[in-house]
This record gives sequence, structure tokens and C-alpha cells, in this order.
Amino acid sequence: MTATSKLPKRKFDVVIVGAGGSGMRASLQLARAGLNVAVLSKVFPTRSHTVAAQGGIGASLGNMSEDNWHYHFYDTVKGSDWLGDQDAIEYMCREAPKVVYDLEHMGMPFDRNPDGTIYQRPFGGHTANYGEKAVQRACAAADRTGHAMLHTLYQQNIKEKTSFFVEWLAMDLIRDAAGDVVGVSAIEMETGDVHIFEAKTTLLATGGAGRIFAASTNAFINTGDGLGMAARAGIPLEDMEFWQFHPTGVAGAGVLLTEGCRGEGAILRNSNGERFMERYAPAYKDLAPRDYVSRCMDQEIKEGRGCGPNKDYINLDMTHLGAETIMKRLPSVFEIGHNFANVDITKEPIPVVPTIHYQMGGIPTNIHGQVVTQNADNKSEVVNGLYAVGECSCVSVHGANRLGTNSLLDLLVFGRAAGNHIVEFNKSTTHKPLPADAADATLARVARLDNATGGEYAQDVANDIRAAMQQHAGVFRTQAIMDEGVTKIAALRERVNNIGLKDKSRIFNTARIEALEVENLIEAAQATIVSAAARKESRGAHSVDDYGDTPEHPNGRNDTDWHKHTLWHSEGNRLSYKPVQMKPLTVDSIPLTVRSF
Repeated sequence: MTATSKLPKRKFDVVIVGAGGSGMRASLQLARAGLNVAVLSKVFPTRSHTVAAQGGIGASLGNMSEDNWHYHFYDTVKGSDWLGDQDAIEYMCREAPKVVYDLEHMGMPFDRNPDGTIYQRPFGGHTANYGEKAVQRACAAADRTGHAMLHTLYQQNIKEKTSFFVEWLAMDLIRDAAGDVVGVSAIEMETGDVHIFEAKTTLLATGGAGRIFAASTNAFINTGDGLGMAARAGIPLEDMEFWQFHPTGVAGAGVLLTEGCRGEGAILRNSNGERFMERYAPAYKDLAPRDYVSRCMDQEIKEGRGCGPNKDYINLDMTHLGAETIMKRLPSVFEIGHNFANVDITKEPIPVVPTIHYQMGGIPTNIHGQVVTQNADNKSEVVNGLYAVGECSCVSVHGANRLGTNSLLDLLVFGRAAGNHIVEFNKSTTHKPLPADAADATLARVARLDNATGGEYAQDVANDIRAAMQQHAGVFRTQAIMDEGVTKIAALRERVNNIGLKDKSRIFNTARIEALEVENLIEAAQATIVSAAARKESRGAHSVDDYGDTPEHPNGRNDTDWHKHTLWHSEGNRLSYKPVQMKPLTVDSIPLTVRSF
């Protein structure tokens, strides 16, 4: 009898790892179809990180200005710096109004216009008539859109009797001899025991890995668990060099101030009181895409026009909006100003700096949420039984830079799409037998920690990973800095293998959970720095000083050599590449003057 055979087992039609927006949108679709669904979550579902999303959901409803899905599609392709897969982008933008109205019919409390339609605010990079003018496309519930969305989805899941396993840490994917995924292993935090969840289909919806950086808008739970699970199971991670820095994190705290602030009319000002974005982006001003605004802010600080005694931040000014507008449209931002900056935003500006916010890359998928890999002929192959949605996935609708509001839209569109596809998949499949060694790798990981007589403290290693990533993969990068980062992260991987525990208890041992999370952090960090150092161009959020603007390479982008997706493989720490899906637009079809902001 093997160690695996002694473990408690549960059997479901579908196991979903993660109870954020994408996981619960998928579980709702599955539960409504009568499938037996289990959702595993490290935290109570309404504490998932989707709750922190503030600004809105992008959809071309046209309630407040001229709009249609073609404009949304164009903005998303352009915002992705031409790295987004256009078949997936087209699908997302076409489906956007449908999923927003679905959410409205579930009871989502959107703000309303006087005529009863959903209120929409402008957001960075969103335009009408192919860039000629700003458009109001962000469907908002004040500045608590993610909060309202998550509670709406949770209530609907409760109604449909979805099974939630709260305070469980998913550990590893279970693959059989054919390479199909047949379930996951997981630890129950309350007891410290390892369990096996057997399923016809497994869906990863674990969110991003923003905690690989020292300064982050991400919650502490965002440790890249799904990425780690996939990487250890031999599945590559796509486009991990592209990380979005949100322009407006509270200086010194990192807490997010929604782009909805600027959508409502807030202005970025330097130490001279100048609205400096007028110099960099005359048409878009403060509502240029996030990667561009972040670089402009960083440039102002570097050139000595930062604010404060150390000239190390920029002021976000909302005082001209008036207290009534702020309390109606931005009540959470008002609270954040008091709690994290000791500022009354109705009377004074609030200090902000670009802060890591979102990963554009992740586990490669198609528009159905199926995880795909590349075979020897560079053709996509589906990993049977495995799906991924949300920030942990990379269907590549965001490419090299995500437009604001497209994250919540991504969750809804592809959570629903994956749910529909799984319903059909499960009709034609049965539970496959578990391999005899199903959880052996998981048990070995746990045993190594439990049996260690010494070793490093997990958070010391985690903090060194974050410091290295902050230094070597920041807003502006150089080839030398990234190359040095590759060496540092490789050395840190060795230290991860030497983590020990002083407390060997099992019941709610958070130190044990954190040590296991560091094994996920290192996969995401190494994927990021190795992929970044290999990409010899500037594109979107990957801005490298060595590769500047030239006639041959506008904005530092090299479409001849680098118009392709990166795939990082944990085994062998190697890279491969795959083409970008360019339909219906091509880079050459758009004039150079239109390609920049």
C-alpha cells in the first residue's frame, strides 16, 4: 500500500481552485447545469482578491457615448502593443455586453444614469472611432465594482448549492500516464492533512502572483499558486515578462487608487503643480494606457520634478471634483486617503507612485479556457482535463499591456466560456483512474519541511525574492540589470530548497502554508526574469532602456524578431516561442502615427 492510497479522497465532476471572480463565474455555470462542483479557496470566497477591483467592467454598451465592440477590440489590440491574440480579443469584446447584462440580471448593483441604464465612466486607452475621442465604457458600481461583483456571484453560487472548501491550499496537479489531469492534491489548513480531490475536470482560477514584487497592490494571498502547480506539472508559462505597473498606488503603502479617479477627472501633477501628462500624451492626457502613464511618472521623478521632501512621488489631485462627486463615485478612495495617506482627498492631493498590479502572462489557454501546450511541430495541443481562467491564465487578450476594466471583463467572459465548455466535455467523459503515485510529490514536499532540522525562514527567502524582482524587473529595465536578476533568482531557487520550519504543528500552521507558497513564488519569479532578459526589445510594460525609439523600431519595439509569445519551461529553465494570432489586423495595416499615444 502506497502513501497516496492512505489519503482521504473526494470525487467531483469538477474541481475549481480559486474562488475569485473567474472561479465563481465558472462554478455558477457548472452548478446551474447540474454538475457536482467543488471550489477550493485559501480564504472565504468574498475575501478573494477580485474584491479589491474598483474601477469598472469594460463593455461597449453605448449608454453614455457612441460605442461598439469594434472600437473596444481596436483599443485592446493597440493597448496590448500588438501582442494580444486577436481571435481571443474579438471574442472577449463581442461577449462583453452579454456578460455585463447577465451580471445585472443576477442583481449586481451597478450605478445608474437618470434613465435607468448602467452608468459608465471613461478609462485609460478606451476610445471611440478608432482613437479619435475618449469613450465612457467602464460599467461601475461606485469604486467598489469588484466587491459588488464578487458578492453577487457568491450569492448565486450559494443558491445553486456549489460546494466551497474554505481555507484549503491546493498543492499539485495530478496527471496520469497519458498526461491527462485527473484532480489535485490539497492541504486542509484546519488539520494540516493532505487530501486528494478527484475530478473529470480541474480548473485553475488562482489569480496573479503580484507578491513576487516588494511593492504591490496585490493581496498577500496572491502567491502564484496556479502558476506553480502548472510549472511543476510540466506546463509552460506564457509571456511572464509582462507585468503592469499601476500608475496610482498610494506612496509608501502600495494600496490601489482606481483608474476611475482619473476617469472621473482626477489629474496627475508634478512638484510644479503642472499637469505633465499633457506633454507626453496630448490627446489622452491622464487617461493614456497604464504602462505609458507609469513610465511618464517615473520620468518626472527621475528628472527632479517629483513631489515631497525626497521628490519621490507624484500628486493625484481630485480637489476640483468636489466632495459630492467624490463621495458618490469614489467613496472607497476617500477612505483609503484617510487610512493610508492621512489625506482628505476633497481638500488636498494624495501622493502616488507606480506600483506592480497585474500579470499579463500566465498559463496558456484557448478561448474555451482549455490549457494548451506546443508540440514538436509548434502546434497547440490541449491538456485534457485541465482549464485555467482569470489572471493566472494567458488566453492573451492583454498581450504586453492590459487596458483598465478588461481584467474584470476577462474573468466574466472566460469564466463563463470555460463553464460552458466543461459542461459539454463532461457529458462525454468519465472519471479516469488515479495513478498509484497521485500525491507522492505533494507528500514529499510536506515531509521535507516536517523533517527538516534546520534551514532558512520562509519569509526571509520570500522577501529576498521580492527585493530582487523589484530591483531587476521594475518599471524601467536595462539588459545588464535583468541579466544580473537572472543570476540572483537562480541562487534564490537553491535557498527555497533549504527552507525549514521551527514549528512542526499541523493545526492552522500558517508558517507551514507560507513555506509552501514560496515554492510557487519562485516559479513565477524565475519565469518572469528569464523571459524578460531574453526579450531584446521594448514592448508594452516591458520597457528596456537599451532598446529605445528608432526609425526601424518605433518605441523600441522589434516586430521583425520579437513579435511572438514567450513560453518558459520550469524543467530545464528554458524558453520556447509561439506566434501571435493576427486576425483581422496586422501591425503594418495601422499607420505609425496611430500606434503610439
